[in-house]
Amino acid sequence: MNLRKPPAALAALVLIALAGCSNAPAQQPASQPPTNGSATAGDGHGAIPGVAEVAEPQLHLVGVDAAGNASMLDLLSGGQSRLGQVAAPLNVTTDGRYVFAANASGVDVLDTGVWTWDHKDHFHYYRAEPRTIGRIPGGGTATVATGMLSTAGTTGLFFPASGTAVLIDNSALADGTITEALRLDVEPHAGIIAPLGDGAVVTEPDGSGVAARLRAIDAGGSEVASIDCPGASGTITTRVGLVIGCADGAVIATDDGDTPVLEHVPYPAGAAAPATTFDGRKGRPTVAGTGTGPGVWLLDTRQRAWDWLPTSTPVLAAAAVDDSDGHVVVVGDDGTVQVYDEGTKERIATTEPLLPRTLADPASAAKVELAVDGQRAYVNAPAEGVVYEIDYADNARVARTLQLPTRPVHLAETGR
Repeated sequence: MNLRKPPAALAALVLIALAGCSNAPAQQPASQPPTNGSATAGDGHGAIPGVAEVAEPQLHLVGVDAAGNASMLDLLSGGQSRLGQVAAPLNVTTDGRYVFAANASGVDVLDTGVWTWDHKDHFHYYRAEPRTIGRIPGGGTATVATGMLSTAGTTGLFFPASGTAVLIDNSALADGTITEALRLDVEPHAGIIAPLGDGAVVTEPDGSGVAARLRAIDAGGSEVASIDCPGASGTITTRVGLVIGCADGAVIATDDGDTPVLEHVPYPAGAAAPATTFDGRKGRPTVAGTGTGPGVWLLDTRQRAWDWLPTSTPVLAAAAVDDSDGHVVVVGDDGTVQVYDEGTKERIATTEPLLPRTLADPASAAKVELAVDGQRAYVNAPAEGVVYEIDYADNARVARTLQLPTRPVHLAETGR
């Protein structure tokens, strides 16, 4: 197997960064990851006593099949392992470490044991034993909203049938326990609660039961700011702030420790269908938004600006890499993976159709998922039973066709 290796320059940079943090723990071998100890962030580098700090990101793919069986593939070594079983999920979300598998009666949490601590000017990488943590019951398939760090802050779960909004403490998850930092009960609707600072942003419905307003709340659940957001749908956290999509644009929420700022970024006049989902490389300011039909919205959260990228086909999934070359990766409804230049809007490369059996199976086609990192993109083909690794910077070359111990009906990349 042609294993994936990070560039030598990256490895050297990581070692320099580790040496530059005088209070970082000593590096331990990654081949024998110990189990988690205390979950505190300690010195602010994400270190946890008893957990190995390593010199490179421990990138893994997680595949979850239709019955809820989960497995992992180490993208560096090629090693495979079983991760356990959860209730059959309808949606799977990750923050780069934990996998949140949601169905109509709750959310199961898996700890993949690999994660990155973003220290802004450099990164720290950790590895521990993977495990199943537990389940948060709730009414309706939850919307899950994650933050930038897996061992600090919170994760938001909104259960639409009951209107229950929950914040889960991430540091407790690192100890293997589920602790609620906040629980609110609002009117049932397809809503969102997304972490922001010590509090969160939560949707509020209009008289017809559609999310129409955003409320910034503090750690105790009291409202501290609000803004209109008709048809609120889709959320992602970038290095700049929290994004929530609206029918007329998006709201970018930031928090510097005082009063949260909720800023509306409207679509340009005569805009296409609004984005209802957002995706991009973790920690980058620009994200891709998809709605219905062809085309991708690009939102630069630093510049507070939208850009429209036309595509050759309707879009099943899209993600902004936001690298120096401005790559945008798109999965078309013809089963191809397409790579575009964010600046010129030109299509750089297109693969052959990779998902014929998946697209022929409506149950599988709805599960086509895309993950991107600094070097590769990953697309699951549930009916084919494989994941395609795409080198988007090399003419969308299919670098590897990967098989996991479980069929990848749902796909997540962790270690980021």
